[in-house]
Amino acid sequence: MNKIKTERLPKLKYNSAGLIPAIIQDWRTKEVLMLAYMNKESLKITLKEGRTCFYSRSRKALWRKGETSGNIQKVKKIYYDCDRDTLLIEVEQIGVACHTGERSCFFRRLK
Repeated sequence: MNKIKTERLPKLKYNSAGLIPAIIQDWRTKEVLMLAYMNKESLKITLKEGRTCFYSRSRKALWRKGETSGNIQKVKKIYYDCDRDTLLIEVEQIGVACHTGERSCFFRRLK
């Protein structure tokens, strides 16, 4: 991924808690792997390091995907939607994405 200078970031719309949802997708297969949240700091870290960093709403702290499991996400591309309030991040997933051990967090079918 080309490193983006964080001072040139587009004006994104964060929610009242300062967060923006990030849909994580496999860059080759286009499979949706997970949904997480980012704040400005975690997005800047993601852009700088080239791997995903999120904001944990439950722990109220930053976390780098794979920091304990080794299941990292190398960022290939980052898009934002037309309303500027959601990110789509294409990644090369190393290992599984879900904390349950499944490849994707979306493994349960409703219908």
